[in-house]
Amino acid sequence: MDIELLYFDGCPNWQIARDQIAEALAATGNAGTPIVLRAIDTQDEAEREAFPGSPTIRIDRVDAFGPTTGVGLTCRVYHTANGPAGAPTVPDLVEALRQAELRRH
Repeated sequence: MDIELLYFDGCPNWQIARDQIAEALAATGNAGTPIVLRAIDTQDEAEREAFPGSPTIRIDRVDAFGPTTGVGLTCRVYHTANGPAGAPTVPDLVEALRQAELRRH
């Protein structure tokens, strides 16, 4: 399983997302899976990568939380059970990992 965390340096939430991805990986028995960190530095790069905002999590090259509209160096908002948040919750990440595992089989 390939996990990418795309972010831009001004984003206050990418480290939170990184830590929560690690927790979700551990919860699903995938603690040894590396998280590839990819900084998106320019608008051109954001457009080339179809980067909808920071943090973006891709599992096996697929956005773990579905397509969004627009691309750019902006903060991404996640819709969680507790309301809008700057990073997905651990339970949401666990579910995304499970869905990715199902796609692989």
